[in-house]
Amino acid sequence: MKFFGSSKDEKSKKTVLFVCVQNAGRSQIAEAFFRKYAPNNYEALSAGTEPVGNLNPLAIEAMKEVGIDISKQRPKIITEDMIRQSTARINMGCIQRESCPTLFIHDVSDWNIEDPKGKPLEKVREIRDVIESRVKELVTSLSQTSRQINF
Repeated sequence: MKFFGSSKDEKSKKTVLFVCVQNAGRSQIAEAFFRKYAPNNYEALSAGTEPVGNLNPLAIEAMKEVGIDISKQRPKIITEDMIRQSTARINMGCIQRESCPTLFIHDVSDWNIEDPKGKPLEKVREIRDVIESRVKELVTSLSQTSRQINF
């Protein structure tokens, strides 16, 4: 019998960590899209080097427009455990070079996506759509890799 949330299930999960400086927009959007599209054996997590108190309200609004509620998510600080336990690490882009996650996270892919902070809703929607596209590409890549390993 298989129990939901059993330790065996948890250990078989692979984590994709989405990082940025404030963890208030891009990385939260990416986490939400990855949760929607991810293969069954993957989970998403996002964090920042200098997380702020709340998510960008326009990021919340833009995601609600596509049927995803991120209003309950909270910015989190990157921890060594998050880095160590992640299968893949994605940097969304950096607004502050001295706080950029790429300075201390090895084997990180940098998507260099524009920061939605201070942008109008129309621009946040464009950024959201770019992130969704990149997440879908990542999911396709992970799915193909998983199939190759299983054969």
